Amino acid sequence: MKLTLPTILTLFRIFLIPVFVIVFYWPAPWAFTAAAIVYTVASITDWFDGYLARVLNQESAFGAFLDPVADKLMVVVAIVLLVDANPSPLLAIPSVIIISREITVSALREWMAELGSRATIKVSFVGKAKTTLQLVSLIMMIYHHALFGIPMFQLGLILYYVAALLTLYSMVIYLKAAWPVITKNS
Repeated sequence: MKLTLPTILTLFRIFLIPVFVIVFYWPAPWAFTAAAIVYTVASITDWFDGYLARVLNQESAFGAFLDPVADKLMVVVAIVLLVDANPSPLLAIPSVIIISREITVSALREWMAELGSRATIKVSFVGKAKTTLQLVSLIMMIYHHALFGIPMFQLGLILYYVAALLTLYSMVIYLKAAWPVITKNS
């Protein structure tokens, strides 16, 4: 396996996960700000690795496998830390929805790949919008402080609910696209 720049960026994102956890729990007044910066950097590498893989013609099977794994790990770790720091049904309910969808769609993709029908469930615009809203809302909630008088955590939580709704909708789209293959092979 040849390490390409996109794959290195994906591996860097995975490396940032323990850094993010350590910074998030660091007992300092700047910890949430630093954690939000680390998460933002990881989110930016998520966009760049896919973009560079296409532009540089460096798409690979390993990269196609590793990129969504890195994405899911980063999102789930952020969600778990936020729920731990803010134990409330208000945050736990959309978090359970988002994590459940990620597990369901990942399992569905794997099963569809085994059936040779992975192309049936490609990423949609709704999925990309969901991911963007999810990342922005998580960054805002991780930052936690007011910014220019704007309550970032509360605004992030509102966007998080919108992301959770888009999460459910995108899961329905995936299931609907996969349904003919599911019913044919069950």
